[in-house]
Amino acid sequence: MWKQLEDALVAELEFKNFVDAFAFMTDVAALAEQHDHHPEWSNVYNRVTIRLTTHDAGNQVTDKDRKLARAIEALSSTSLVQVSG
Repeated sequence: MWKQLEDALVAELEFKNFVDAFAFMTDVAALAEQHDHHPEWSNVYNRVTIRLTTHDAGNQVTDKDRKLARAIEALSSTSLVQVSG
């Protein structure tokens, strides 16, 4: 699900529709708060792109990114249609 690109973990996800994509983003927002680590992301209709990097570490991938990525991946299994790319 995750690719390491330019010092970040990146996932491109596709959902059934906009409502599912937005609901997923809402769930990820709560997870991000719990992890005290917030993604860079975008949403276009049923697609969500997530980029994780640790700004405090000089924009590098750290354990904070990996832990949040695993938590997001566990969430995505319920409503995800496919991983793009």
